[in-house]
Amino acid sequence: MQVLYLHQYFVARSGTAGWRSYEFSRYLVRKGHTVTVVSGCSEWSGLTLPAGQKRTVLSVDGIEVRLLGVPYSQRMSMRRRLGAFAGFMLGACRDSGRVPRPDVVFATSTPLTIAVPGMWAAWRWHCPFVFEVRDLWPAAPIELGVLKNPLLIAAARALERLAYRRAAHVVALSPGMKDGIVAAGVPAEKVTVIPNASDVELFRVPPEVGAKFRAEQGDLGRRPWLVYTGTFGRVNRVDWVVRLAEHVARLAPEVAFVFYGSGSEREPTAALARERGLLDRTVFFRDPLPRVELPKVLSAATVLSSFAQDLPVMRTNSANKFFDAFAAGKPVVINYGGWQAQILEREGAGLALPHADLEGAARRLVAALRDLDWLARAAAASARLGDTEFNRARLAAKLEEVLQRAVAAGRGN
Repeated sequence: MQVLYLHQYFVARSGTAGWRSYEFSRYLVRKGHTVTVVSGCSEWSGLTLPAGQKRTVLSVDGIEVRLLGVPYSQRMSMRRRLGAFAGFMLGACRDSGRVPRPDVVFATSTPLTIAVPGMWAAWRWHCPFVFEVRDLWPAAPIELGVLKNPLLIAAARALERLAYRRAAHVVALSPGMKDGIVAAGVPAEKVTVIPNASDVELFRVPPEVGAKFRAEQGDLGRRPWLVYTGTFGRVNRVDWVVRLAEHVARLAPEVAFVFYGSGSEREPTAALARERGLLDRTVFFRDPLPRVELPKVLSAATVLSSFAQDLPVMRTNSANKFFDAFAAGKPVVINYGGWQAQILEREGAGLALPHADLEGAARRLVAALRDLDWLARAAAASARLGDTEFNRARLAAKLEEVLQRAVAAGRGN
């Protein structure tokens, strides 16, 4: 099977963000398929263009990556982001016509504009188009207050409906996303849920790895850690965690909140920590690390975390951080409801803190961090989820099956 994989934010193993597209592509290659990826140059991709070139073709662990010189960064203004989306959309349309003839086109959003080169390439090559939804667009940017222009909202909703209609199949990253897609008029049988996966191979390391890293941190290494690794963006609202840390510091001054990451909201969040007298006392900011260097950090953590704004659309999210905790075998702390909170409650693998009650959230977190039996049980439950329900190979095989069914159905027509 020849797969054309369109993803504006493809991340190689040397990058600092999630590897879903890389790992699923690598799985398909190992199974004997050929994968061609068309991607842009995001700040976290781990890929660079040669100086003076606008595009290049790379071989990344058996995956052909056609890299376009369209930059993207969390620090961009909305206007520049829209320009990056449009620029990549046009460049991907062009490059999709220059690849070996695919059997299937697989386009993964966000942004929603990735659907345009996906549909165009499927038309160009007379093959099926499979559309993956990582976030409900345009619902997410509308709820976040990022997308306000009525004309852009109308255009985005029209593109969403067109993409669903043209897709041979739709992949959703959570049950809530599937519900949103079905509510848009897509038959339930046309949607398959394939959440983000737990990379046990990378993150399940011996405890000595984390102990060694802690020993290198001086006094900080002797404290309980809540660790956050990822983006500081409007979606994540890590400033909420700083306010939580202020309450926790009154109850348990030994607890440390350690943040690894970058993004448009990092400086305002650090400023808030400084204003509250927490910076480098209770709250510690560190630069983002390549994912290959994160296992020592996750191993050193007492608990890991994933945070988001308290909005209905955010309860459908499928953040990598959540599944990385299962891979590392660590309890995970979140501050939103929805399917992830239900998993934690069902399996006992972590805590879903009340977003609207910082004092109550602080009490629950401190009690958990001081309960060694709970920490051990939650860690074991987390590891079980990483080994079973969210095992990467299992979920990659599910995607392979979806693509093969689409190809077979296309040939039948």
